[in-house]
Amino acid sequence: MIKTQQLWFTAPYALEFREEELPEPGPDEILVRTLCSGISAGTEMLAYRGQLPKDQALDVNIETLDNQSTAYPFQYGYANVGRVEAAGSNVDISMLGKTVFALQPHATHYITRGDAVLELPDGINPEAGIFLANMETAVNIILDARPMLGEHVVILGQGIVGLLVTAILARFPLREIYALEQIPLRRSKALELGAQQVIDPECPEDMTSMDTALARTPGRGADLVIELTGSPAALNLALDSCAYTGRIIVGSWYGSKPANLDLGGRFHRERIQIISSQVSNISPELCGRWNRERRFSSALELIARIGTEQFITHKIEFNTAPEAYTLLDRNPETALQTVLTYPDQQP
Repeated sequence: MIKTQQLWFTAPYALEFREEELPEPGPDEILVRTLCSGISAGTEMLAYRGQLPKDQALDVNIETLDNQSTAYPFQYGYANVGRVEAAGSNVDISMLGKTVFALQPHATHYITRGDAVLELPDGINPEAGIFLANMETAVNIILDARPMLGEHVVILGQGIVGLLVTAILARFPLREIYALEQIPLRRSKALELGAQQVIDPECPEDMTSMDTALARTPGRGADLVIELTGSPAALNLALDSCAYTGRIIVGSWYGSKPANLDLGGRFHRERIQIISSQVSNISPELCGRWNRERRFSSALELIARIGTEQFITHKIEFNTAPEAYTLLDRNPETALQTVLTYPDQQP
């Protein structure tokens, strides 16, 4: 039997390592040794801080999280890259030794179905592969946003998903991209990625400049606003920035934080749309042409094209993982993407 070391969330701001013996893989299963895993500075930090909604599944669309509730203790994480070390009798033997991505919590080893992982192409290294979940989310947001030629776009929030959305939209023939972010490191990266205007929302001069520019647009505002801050308060800023008949795409998940929306002003009169974008589902209007496989394929292509390793600012060994969460909780301004490494399992 193989022993695995697992990271457990046991209470707000409390983590614990637990050891478990794994059985041999079943006929349809594989054993994977983790090479690296990514920490989500958004959803995962809600779990760390105790801000998840009470009494529900961690994620009904991720098998490893659906069988756990948001009541402590639980495992979390959904960006794991590892190598297949053993396989059951019904699994294609060619999978042995392959590098795969899985929606798995942080652990040194895990067993899962052979069809529950995605093989990474040879040109993508493991640390780039950990961005697959976030890139799939970014692709889904773009599909829901449907950016059009010559549009003015405002992106609220430049965490990893926000930066990926900015990098993708910079490849579209848009009129202008405004990226709003409080943290200087993120603003600098957004500018590198192609945003024409990068704004500190806490700076009145910057906000006045953007408002003045948007007031001169045909719709007197942004055609498209994408909200990715994780803060419900940003929705009112999105409404203020949006043009007549414009679209607001909400990609944030607020957990248990309530949203206090000002819908008594322009919202109804100017027919502004607020659209939820959640990666677990593809818009019904696209399902005839888009499925999960096509979305994964697009995400993998963009990972290679954008070079997602550029977003990694911290690599922390798995056995000191609590340091990574403390860093992201207390000093988020210093980090873009934090990666847990598993030194004994490095390729």
